[in-house]
Amino acid sequence: MKKATMNTILSLISSIDTAEAEQVRAELNAELNKGAAKADANRKVYDTAKDVVLGALSQDPVTVAEIFDYVKTDLPEGFTKAKVQYALAHYWEADVVKHEGTPNTYTLRV
Repeated sequence: MKKATMNTILSLISSIDTAEAEQVRAELNAELNKGAAKADANRKVYDTAKDVVLGALSQDPVTVAEIFDYVKTDLPEGFTKAKVQYALAHYWEADVVKHEGTPNTYTLRV
C-alpha cells in the first residue's frame, strides 16, 4: 500500500472512536514510521561524509577515485567510493561542479 493511501485512511478514520479504529491507526502509523530511524541515520552518515569530501576538493579537477583514495580513512565506516560518487551527483550537486569526461572530474563550486 502506498504512503499516500495510508495517510488518507488515517485521515478518514481519525474521528472514529472505536478499539478497531485505534488498532488500525496504530498499525498504519507503525508502517509509515518504520523506515524513519534508518533514514535519519543514513542522513547523518552522508552529512559527516560531506564535510570530509568537500574539504578535500579545490579548483583542481579530480576523479571520484582520487577523492576517495585521499579521504577514505576519514570517511564514516562503510562509506564506499560508490557512495561518494552517488552523493556528488545527487546530494551535493549544488556544492560541486561536474566536468564531463572519461572519467568525470569534480571541483568545488565557488
